[in-house]
Amino acid sequence: MKVVSLFDGISCLRVALGDREVEYHASEIDKYAIKVSHKNYPDIKRLGDVRTVEFIPDLDLLCGGSPCTDLSVAKKDRKGLEGEHSSLFWEWVRVWKLCKPKYFILENVNSMPKKDRDIITKELGVEPIMIDASLVSAQSRKRLFWTNIPVQGLPLDRNILLKDILEPEGSVDERMTIKGKAYCLTATYCHANTTEAGIKNSVEKKQRTLVKIGHIGETNGQANRVYDPDGKSVTLSANGGGSGAKTGLYKTETRIRKLTPIECERLQSLPDDYTAGISNTQRYKCLGNAFNVEVIKFILSFMV
Repeated sequence: MKVVSLFDGISCLRVALGDREVEYHASEIDKYAIKVSHKNYPDIKRLGDVRTVEFIPDLDLLCGGSPCTDLSVAKKDRKGLEGEHSSLFWEWVRVWKLCKPKYFILENVNSMPKKDRDIITKELGVEPIMIDASLVSAQSRKRLFWTNIPVQGLPLDRNILLKDILEPEGSVDERMTIKGKAYCLTATYCHANTTEAGIKNSVEKKQRTLVKIGHIGETNGQANRVYDPDGKSVTLSANGGGSGAKTGLYKTETRIRKLTPIECERLQSLPDDYTAGISNTQRYKCLGNAFNVEVIKFILSFMV
């Protein structure tokens, strides 16, 4: 099976392909992502910058998540597909038209403007499928997938909560702890509701989504919000700032802390220490840019 992965990152597509016999070509320029990918799959054939990728014959699958930087709702004054980074989508289209693969998958954020979503849909000729990784992991991560693979339905909900993937508190580095700030906790669902319907609603809400319980410091920005491990995690971010901007903050029994790199690997359905060998800062960045492996596995399961 001949595969090309554009914007390959840490090769989560290769993980999702599992034991299939694959000739895997990858286009990536981030040296830290390449280091992680090479450590796990040294046989990958490197294509370099997406703008230099040429014709590859007999291609079975073209996959990639073009940059979402200018499409995400987190970006102020976003310029969409005309932006410096997200305009690389057109390089994905160029390679797609050049190589004419049997199957293709394009991934991007669900929060993009409707105008850009419609442009991509018209260009590729298929409607996107929205899949939330919370169905197969403990992470709330809504993504759009444009594909000609005949996907049916959505993955079954595995009911995985953040607390299910946390490392034992005793093994978590103290540097993960948020210190030196007072915090105020205000419930976002009703603990006091003792009716049968109220209890059922609270439990179901916790299983489906984030459960915010307060914030640290004086501001309620994303980097300062604190969540309950009995719910899902926030969407991992590659470009977030300090405090909990990349992983979210969570109140355990003993402290408020951010997630460890291993916990973030688990949120992306990767093996523990898959990204080991680079700094934690770069591990968080690589994981924030990655596919959720189980979501991609689900899509690939419909490929003939």
